[in-house]
Amino acid sequence: MADKLKAPFRYDIVGSFLRPQAIHDARASWKAGDITFEQLHKVEDVEVAKVIEAQKQVGLHAVTDGEFRRRWWHLDWLAGFNGIKVYDFKTAGFGIEKVMQGTYVDSPLSFDPNHPFIEGFRRTQKLAGDTPVKQTISGPNMITLDSVVLSAQYAANPVYANLDELRHDLAKTYQDAIKAFHDAGCRYLQLDDTSWGALFSPRFRAKIEACGYDPDELIDVFGDITDEALEGRPDDMVITTHMCKGNFMSHWLYEGTYETIARRLLNIRGFDGFFLEYDDERSGSFEPLRHLPANTDQRVVLGLVTTKTAELEDPERIRERIAEAAKIVPLERLCLSPQCGFSSTEEGNSIDPSVQWEKLALVRDIARSVWDDADEA
Repeated sequence: MADKLKAPFRYDIVGSFLRPQAIHDARASWKAGDITFEQLHKVEDVEVAKVIEAQKQVGLHAVTDGEFRRRWWHLDWLAGFNGIKVYDFKTAGFGIEKVMQGTYVDSPLSFDPNHPFIEGFRRTQKLAGDTPVKQTISGPNMITLDSVVLSAQYAANPVYANLDELRHDLAKTYQDAIKAFHDAGCRYLQLDDTSWGALFSPRFRAKIEACGYDPDELIDVFGDITDEALEGRPDDMVITTHMCKGNFMSHWLYEGTYETIARRLLNIRGFDGFFLEYDDERSGSFEPLRHLPANTDQRVVLGLVTTKTAELEDPERIRERIAEAAKIVPLERLCLSPQCGFSSTEEGNSIDPSVQWEKLALVRDIARSVWDDADEA
């Protein structure tokens, strides 16, 4: 792994998989005090080993831990930072009554070198053997949006004088995190940052304005924070980003076209690839991809296969859509993946576990029919 991986791959994944019952049972036992945290880890390792083997069997060039070691796709990562406060609240969103969690910045931000995700990566890497491990973490602007801009708790007790002050600490936190993963052996890192969706969603733009911020100005703020976070990134490490429009038990959160954010998002040079959701009409056309700089080798991973429903897509229709995108971005700079993970939270999407593997086999087979180098890693 001394050389840079050819990631993102022609057929790739976002990261999460449906939690097996053994994980649900072990977490319930741990919360009840019936087993220790280390015993929970042992169960997780057994199930992570199984999902790694399943990913290898379907032909993936890099594997994840399925995000089996976390409750939320984003909060478990953010909760490990110095300066982040996690709190519980009840909600009935999507017609589902549930105790949710939120975050806000309550003191200056920094990266904790003992963050549990680093040890989790090492455990996964050991289980994966010679197969590269793709580590997924939530991106920096999940903090900017949820823990600062939209946070009533932060507004009542702000830590930073302005967003520019926040930018430096937040960027340094991610620089340190990237270095920690690299030192641990990680060569494929993905920053999941759905916060960008709020900047083009009419409903969330109104929320942002109600909190005293300009969503159009935040587009550049988000880009500047990300640019600085990626400064000094290792040359032999692939770093991608994933931007979907929400994925909770097969429900979505944002709607709108990428056009509003594409100019800034696609000009973040520190990313090797952009995983973008394109599984339904809410995604709009491929036209915003014209903002991808022509003088780079960055790739766009088209999320054309949905993880929200069980129905398998028509392969010919997917190939047609890839051809449509190739009119804007050269085919050699395109890849294919599901539009999101299969289980952004521990509850998972409303599909049978077998469907996730059928979907990945479909992505693989389509990619092999489109790109001659689909099986090169």
